[in-house]
Amino acid sequence: MSKIRIYADNACDLDKELIDSLGVKLFYLTVTIKDVIYHDRLDLSPGEFYKIIAEPGVMPTTSQVSIGDFQQEFQKVIDETEDEIIYVAFSSGISGTYQAACLARDQVDASRITVIDTKSASVGYGLTVIRAARAAAQGMSKVQIIAEIEDNIKKMQHVFIVGSFEMLKRGGRVSSTTAALGNLLNIKLLLHFVDGKIVPLEKAHGIKKAKRRLLDLMEERGYDLPAQTIGICYSADLKGALELKEQIAQRFGCEKFVISEIGAVIGSHVGAGTYSVFFLTS
Repeated sequence: MSKIRIYADNACDLDKELIDSLGVKLFYLTVTIKDVIYHDRLDLSPGEFYKIIAEPGVMPTTSQVSIGDFQQEFQKVIDETEDEIIYVAFSSGISGTYQAACLARDQVDASRITVIDTKSASVGYGLTVIRAARAAAQGMSKVQIIAEIEDNIKKMQHVFIVGSFEMLKRGGRVSSTTAALGNLLNIKLLLHFVDGKIVPLEKAHGIKKAKRRLLDLMEERGYDLPAQTIGICYSADLKGALELKEQIAQRFGCEKFVISEIGAVIGSHVGAGTYSVFFLTS
């Protein structure tokens, strides 16, 4: 009997235990550090990653999933089963992984493989993966599962604080002068997603003010927050993430959370000390 198989990639920043419990299979973007290639969350944990990049001058680089990797997995499923595939993909505004999957789909069997651009990253992307997997587990049809995914994509909000200008400087996203001034004045950048791309939103002086503004933005943009599962991700500061969770719970009455540390794929661009919240708008 055929079924719907849900695929995602490791840029969803969900812990392996949760991914396995959902029955989702991952493709892996890779991270290269000092000429060593790692599969984020498979052979390099977030904790190990942040220790490595704390060394002066270390600049990790990321690579998308190859067309060949997609082809190999897609072809195996098509040849050996009657199942259909839905690959819920990392934002095309950040990575070429979505486009690679589309090319592989067209070369294997476009009638049985659906590739969807979530225009999301990290746990915001992960929450859509969770909804897709649960819809499939409930026995929904392919059309119904796709509708669930597209509804989440349309409503998902990403708001985050970048902890340090250092990774932005190393990656050439800000100048050395801007980074030095920002760190000197303890300025925190708030960013959000617009059509799948990272866009600067505001600046705040200090992490406390930045987190308060994060909650204000949740109040301004969120819809029925107490009924939602709120996503929180962090880099190298679990204590700070748990404090943020308590602030959200107290202010909005939220009880359901998915909390995860940012892996190397996303962490290569935002560095340590980053906090993100993910929730749905109306």
